[in-house]
Amino acid sequence: MARYTNDSIDQNTMVVINFHDHLQPGTFEHTLNLLFESHIDLSYFDEIYANDEAGHPAYDPAILVKIILFAYYKGVTSSREMEWSCANNTR
Repeated sequence: MARYTNDSIDQNTMVVINFHDHLQPGTFEHTLNLLFESHIDLSYFDEIYANDEAGHPAYDPAILVKIILFAYYKGVTSSREMEWSCANNTR
């Protein structure tokens, strides 16, 4: 069984921002999150990860695909720019 890092969007950061509250219904972000949370099955990746007993927890594939699709939606195609956006645009 694969172990993933905690990626709940209901968690609060040090600034006490609940990311789930910022997903407004009817937006692309809300639809993308809804699709991956309830309609798209990514359990195939669970069989690939062999980190259930050793190793660092992996990032959930759903989060990574959401980041890539949202970045493409915003016109960001560079993986370095995606990484920079993840580090700087969530604060």
